[in-house]
Amino acid sequence: MSRQSNRTTDSKKMNSELFTLTYGALVTQLCKDYENDEEVNKQLDKMGYNIGVRLIEDFLARSSVGRCHDFRETADVIAKVAFKMYLGVTPSVTNWSPAGDEFSLILESNPLVDFVELPDNHNNLVYSNLLCGALRGALEMVQMAVDVRFAQDTLRGDSVTEIRMKFIKRIEENLPAGDE
Repeated sequence: MSRQSNRTTDSKKMNSELFTLTYGALVTQLCKDYENDEEVNKQLDKMGYNIGVRLIEDFLARSSVGRCHDFRETADVIAKVAFKMYLGVTPSVTNWSPAGDEFSLILESNPLVDFVELPDNHNNLVYSNLLCGALRGALEMVQMAVDVRFAQDTLRGDSVTEIRMKFIKRIEENLPAGDE
């Protein structure tokens, strides 16, 4: 029995490392293809958005999570279910704004940045910006417009990685005439 459990653990670790290295190769190629970090950041966000738009269906099917009633519940589901399911980490939800429309996800360790050091000539690169796009895309598919950005990053010498999320508005579904 323990052999099987070790294989599963080894397999997950290997898959995680393969994903991390593949993501690193993607970012490296984008840095070669685009002239500046801002353009690379936009491309990572765009790719993440497209992933999030598609990933939400898988998430809803696999997690059996129902509709969230408010932004606080959404934050908890993102941290405790989604991040755990797809990245194997559970960030803490903290730094709520007084209005309750903005919070931070604090990652003690970001699996995307294992084995990574930013070169000196890429000071403005937001290496994990794909995560911001994925969160934005997924939430848009469940009728939530949000602003997502990195506030802190361990690659820049911060002690933690902080993703800041702000609720903008609930998106109303526009059904074609006759489909109501």
